[in-house]
Amino acid sequence: MVIKPMIRSNICLNAHPAGCKKSVLDQIEITKKACAKYEAKNGTHRPIKNVLVLGCSNGYGLASRITASFGYNAGSVGVSFEKEGTETKGGTPGWYNNLAFDAEAKKKGLLSVTINGDAFSDPIKADVIKAAKDNKITFDLVVYSLASPVRTDPETGVMYKSVLKPFGKPYTGTTIDAMTGTMKDISAEPANEDEAAQTVKVMGGEDWERWIDQLTKAGVLSQGCITVAYSYVGPEVSQAIYRQGTIGKAKEHLENTAGVLTKKMSSFGGTAFVSVNKGLVTRASAVIPIIPLYLSVLFKVMKQQGTHEGCIEQINRLFGERLYIPSPDGKAAIPVDEENRIRIDDWEMDEKVQKEVDRIMPMVNESNLTELADLDGYRHDFLATSGFDVSGVDYEADIARFDTI
Repeated sequence: MVIKPMIRSNICLNAHPAGCKKSVLDQIEITKKACAKYEAKNGTHRPIKNVLVLGCSNGYGLASRITASFGYNAGSVGVSFEKEGTETKGGTPGWYNNLAFDAEAKKKGLLSVTINGDAFSDPIKADVIKAAKDNKITFDLVVYSLASPVRTDPETGVMYKSVLKPFGKPYTGTTIDAMTGTMKDISAEPANEDEAAQTVKVMGGEDWERWIDQLTKAGVLSQGCITVAYSYVGPEVSQAIYRQGTIGKAKEHLENTAGVLTKKMSSFGGTAFVSVNKGLVTRASAVIPIIPLYLSVLFKVMKQQGTHEGCIEQINRLFGERLYIPSPDGKAAIPVDEENRIRIDDWEMDEKVQKEVDRIMPMVNESNLTELADLDGYRHDFLATSGFDVSGVDYEADIARFDTI
């Protein structure tokens, strides 16, 4: 069968196995080159022996696992919740990404254990602890990169659902269809207190704290372990729907949790951080009002200024210029902002970049979209998250079965 992308409401419903594999291989090569440059410039980087990545199959989580293993030679345990491919039916992009990662790690002789299941659940936490003990490892780094619309509280059995809504009054923002370039307004009604609370339960720091508590109790965190969760701030134009809405409330809880965890981890020299990352095309961001249009303009401006990065470049920089800065004693301070957050959205939020984006966005319409915004770049990134439009892949080739890459 020849596989073509199935798009509905800015969501790609299928995946291309060969494209997912090639995307992983490309990110591995980017990482090898980036880390070689960091070593040439700064000397040997601080070692990472083993990493746990929660949400390892796509986006920033996948990039984190690739960077740790192929840039720093770390063994890894990864957790994600994917639909497996069968001989006749396709799996999710993340399932193919995990297959490709595991295969390449095995070639390099690196430990790679991938656990498919609900990372919010206690049984999956127990599986991770068992994997660590079976392999006689402890984790130097725990990356928390989960993105899910629902979470079942393991103590109560209650399922919570997150919403993307503003507070106080409705929000209307212009979005674009990645495939057609059609622009339209999307509105969101204001959230009530219950919706806000449920969003915090799903996307706040409660589960992150539960992970660290259980890993600590089990004795599988190394002396000086770092844990990092990912967040986003974004531009003024998206504040009402994002940072000042329900998602923002959850992100605030996540960021506050970092301070709680650092205190809890102090007995073994551990620290917790939130890294504020750049806005990029993900399966989640594509459906947020205003974000696709903003990102299309942002990409155009940043590419013109030579500062554009994708997920893998962002995480290469997070590791090489923030988390693991070389130093003689191995104790170089991790640079943070006044709220103790790591900022690798610094190039996105640069005043010159944001000023130019603000100038362009009100001018964009369907007739000048390809001139004023990087629609082609946005469309490529959108398709590539599902293994399509990846350079070097023959998309006319027959896919005989869907349980391999």
